Amino acid sequence: MNKNSSNTMALAPNTSSKRETVCIFGTGDFGRALGHKMIQSGYPVVFGSRSTQTSSLIPKGAEVFSHAEAAQKAAIIIIAIQRQHYNFLIPLAEILRGKVLVDVSNNLKINQYPESNAEYLAQLVPGAKVVKAFNTVSAWALQSGTLDASRQVFVCGDDMEAKQMVMDIVRALGLTPVDQGSLLAAQEIENYPLQLFPMWKFPILLSLGLTAFLFFYCLARDIIYPYVYDNKDFSFFIAISIPNRICPVLALILLALVYLPGVLAAIIQLYRGTKYHRFPDWLDKWMLCRKQLGLVALAFASLHVLYTLVIPIRFFVRWRISSRIVSQALNNKTEPLNTTNAWLSDSYLALGILGFFLFVLLGITSLPSVSNNVNWREFRFVQSKLGYLTLILCTAHTLVYGGNRFLSPSSYRWYLPNAYMLSLIVPCIVLVVKFVLIFPCLDKPLTRIRQGWERNPQYSE
Repeated sequence: MNKNSSNTMALAPNTSSKRETVCIFGTGDFGRALGHKMIQSGYPVVFGSRSTQTSSLIPKGAEVFSHAEAAQKAAIIIIAIQRQHYNFLIPLAEILRGKVLVDVSNNLKINQYPESNAEYLAQLVPGAKVVKAFNTVSAWALQSGTLDASRQVFVCGDDMEAKQMVMDIVRALGLTPVDQGSLLAAQEIENYPLQLFPMWKFPILLSLGLTAFLFFYCLARDIIYPYVYDNKDFSFFIAISIPNRICPVLALILLALVYLPGVLAAIIQLYRGTKYHRFPDWLDKWMLCRKQLGLVALAFASLHVLYTLVIPIRFFVRWRISSRIVSQALNNKTEPLNTTNAWLSDSYLALGILGFFLFVLLGITSLPSVSNNVNWREFRFVQSKLGYLTLILCTAHTLVYGGNRFLSPSSYRWYLPNAYMLSLIVPCIVLVVKFVLIFPCLDKPLTRIRQGWERNPQYSE
């Protein structure tokens, strides 16, 4: 009977387990939001404040004590106070000895202080175990529950046990802890919320610069030139025609720029004969933002598709078609079907449809929710093999569109070629160099170099 009872006891869940009390110093927006979320997750919460009077803003179920009293009631203390007010912790050094202090503060600018706020806190209270966490989560996200955009919580600290305790709290709140190592990583974690689209800066600035250049380029060729020489007003082209020329040009150039750094990296590795040497900083940064370049290119390609779909309902297009029909009726003459032009038109559209389909596929597989569900070989196949196929199809789409106009003098206004001709420069360079690199005489040594073989050891570091 006793044996059976002990087995039953062993199999029964531990219903007496209870989450330990968490103390929060600070009753501001973030401290209150975090306390409310912890109470919902089953944690007893006490607040440490200068004023011990309970306010209606304090989450229901939480108690308010002085800093010293609140610190004695919990082993984990969250410091939801700005760095400039940390001095009040110095008199509490003995009470805080051995306790886990969680620093959640951020600064107003990147690298505002020589050391991170968490390291500064560790210096003020040397007997405590300082952990950096929660600074990448906003009070609004905690209050509203819309945590999809900020579910990851970066955690760092020198004490593994203290860091694990904080990561357990992060999981209990429905968030995802990401261990960033020791407290030395705190400054990088504190800088993270202050960065404004760090990987998007170059793609966006580049696309804006190219957009401005192409707009004035097309404005000169397609509006100012006809007005000066033929006295024709085509200013309405600014609404549809010019954007529909800029978007595909930008999409093709940016797509080519996604694969150009890989080609340059291969040439550098072949020249050096080793992979154990850093690429130039500009190439490293370029390779890091290839995903963002591709997504911006996809956005412009999508705009091109939308602009193309509205072409049949444009007044100018309908006027031109009706004028042509009336002209044929008055002249009692019907133009025969030109099968060559029909083939070119259908080929142009087919290449564009296939290219855009693969373009969308590349964009979908770059999303974390999709890329996390494929292995490295599958991801590389889509992004590299299908990526180059996408570039080939989109380049062929452009060539079929106007390949016969390269030698036509009427295509050059003020000696300026059509904008789509400019878009072919970078893609053709990338494809030609890539075609050369797949020759066995270059592909085999490049593969060996990437597997660790060195031809010139003096380059290795």
